[in-house]
Amino acid sequence: MTDKQRDPGVSPQERSGGRAGGEQTLAEDLLLVLFQPQSGTIAGEGTLYYVLAGAVLADLGLGAHLRTGTGRLGGLTVEAVADNPPSDHLLRATWEYVADKPRGVQTVLAATGPTLREPLLDRLIERGELRRRAHRSLGFIPSSVIEEGDSARRRMLLADIRAVLVDGAEPTPRTAALAALLYGSGTLPQFDHDIPWTSPVITRAEELKEGNWGAGATAKAVARSVTSLIVSNVIVAAAVLPRS
Repeated sequence: MTDKQRDPGVSPQERSGGRAGGEQTLAEDLLLVLFQPQSGTIAGEGTLYYVLAGAVLADLGLGAHLRTGTGRLGGLTVEAVADNPPSDHLLRATWEYVADKPRGVQTVLAATGPTLREPLLDRLIERGELRRRAHRSLGFIPSSVIEEGDSARRRMLLADIRAVLVDGAEPTPRTAALAALLYGSGTLPQFDHDIPWTSPVITRAEELKEGNWGAGATAKAVARSVTSLIVSNVIVAAAVLPRS
């Protein structure tokens, strides 16, 4: 029996890996945005684990749970802030991975990313933002399909990202990180219906990637730097992987 199963004070949301207050992680929101309602697929599946792992690191940076450094060969490293562990169990797993020593970002992305998709998807389904429906392929092979749920959260997230990239609105640190990660995933052109793939949009996305989030993010200066460095590493990592 695990600690989560033994502890009667752990909520159902926490048992599935979520935060006690039900607050969505950046990785959950990114996965929800990447879901394509028309096809029931997730954009960028070929590099998805790198991008989700990057979102976890960005979330840890926004919460001041980790700091960055420079490795012996000049590469970016991340290490845990010892007295500030996250409450979310998925975030905690990555925090613990870098708690014993600083690790290169590429190493963390590769080590932590492959196990993230399914538990994050389960969270979205549990909250009704997505739903899984039984299906039979070729009329007799049991399978399932993912559909958009009744929640308006995906549309709200896309509207927030559009406001920043298209309308020039000043983002919150969280929206800035989400937009930068979406751009870093390489899938932003697939959202052309909602977010036109134009030169001004690309320029603004590049600014966010570089950490130019606006005056409102001044208080998050460290997190902004952490996130921009992580997104840059996600782009580098994703670029060398085969696209599916």
